[in-house]
Formats: sequence, structure tokens, C-alpha cells
Amino acid sequence: MSEQGEIVLAARNLGHRYQQGNLSVDVLIDVSLAIARAERVAIIGSSGSGKSTLLHLLGGLDTPTTGSVELAGQEISALKQTARGRLRNQAVGFVYQFHHLLPEFSAVENVSMPLLIRGESRSVAAEKASELLQRVGLGDRLAHKPAELSGGERQRAAIARALVNQPAVVLADEPTGNLDEDTAGRVYELMLELNRELGTSFLVVTHDTRLAARMDRVLQLTHGVLQEVAPE
Repeated sequence: MSEQGEIVLAARNLGHRYQQGNLSVDVLIDVSLAIARAERVAIIGSSGSGKSTLLHLLGGLDTPTTGSVELAGQEISALKQTARGRLRNQAVGFVYQFHHLLPEFSAVENVSMPLLIRGESRSVAAEKASELLQRVGLGDRLAHKPAELSGGERQRAAIARALVNQPAVVLADEPTGNLDEDTAGRVYELMLELNRELGTSFLVVTHDTRLAARMDRVLQLTHGVLQEVAPE
């Protein structure tokens, strides 16, 4: 657990249990972690080890069975649903293996969405979205819809959407898992560059050992237990 710098995301004694009839499964067991501002952390682990569940809890998309999550200084579970949604919109960005861009909207419209939800005017949202799309190398693709973009371009647009609100932390779930090796390399170089430029923290679930090696820390989730991996 990081002890230096401002902590933007913290989990304390987090547990999550799924109940199916008489069967009870502990997916996460007493997980604690802290992410400092601008820190890059990778979470690795086998399929089904609870990595995606952990990201959902950390981002306030689900509620833990035990323990607590503090995002940008606020305990998520203590907030009512509207306040929780507002905090999530302001403080956290999400990137998934599949881009989840809305097919009927252009790149700039997709990236504008978090700003519009926050209450920004359409013109201001479009301007900020355009600026960020320029930064991720999509300045000539603003009006293109997802079907008109390559896989790497769609993922870069998804990263821009995650960052447009200038969140404290981006939670990324296998962000390069659906890309070929060369495109994946360009996408994670972009993520590292934006991390350095914007000071946004990144918590990345990945099977990509090369991406994990570029992070400040690597955590491994095994049978619901999270442990730090010692650097080689």
C-alpha cells in the first residue's frame, strides 16, 4: 500500500460474497489498497479471480459485503445514489476491454457525454472533447462514428471519454485485451503519456505482462486475496 502523496482511492478490509441459493462464494477477502495521485498500479490474476468485481466496487458500481471504499476523500457507501453517481462522474473514469461507445453518436459526441451529464453546455463539452481527441491522435476523426473507426481508434476514443472530466483516477479493465499486439502497445503508451501529462492515477486490470511491467506497482489477486508483487 502506497503511503506517499495524496491518496485518491482507498479500500479498507473489502470483502464481497455472492450468494446463490445455499451456496456462498467469497470473491474478495479483506482487500485493502491505496492509490496515490498520479500513481500507476496494475492488478493481475487469473480469470475468475475477482479482478473485475474489485474494479466495480472501487468505482462505486457495486456495494461491498464488508469494508469500505473512499474515493476522492468520500466514502462511497455513505452516499445516496444520486450523490454517488455525481462523485463517480467527477472523480473516476472507466475504460473497458470493449470500448462501449454509443454507435449512433460521433467520436466527439461520445467523449462529450460525461461532461453533458455533469451539466456542461453542449458547446463547452464539444470543445473540451475535441481538445482531448486531438491529444489522443483523433483530431481528424471527430465526426466519425464508432463503426468508422479502427479498433485502436475506438479504444483511444474510450480513453479520451474516461479522461474528459479530469478524474482523480481511471479504472481500466483489460483495456488492451481486444487489440492486436502492435495496437495494444500504442494504446498503453498513450495511457502512460496521459498519466504523466495530466497527473491522473491509473488502476489497470491486465493480463498483459508488458503493460504491468510499466506500472509503478503490481498487485496480484489470488482466490480473492490481494498481495503486492515484489519487483524483480
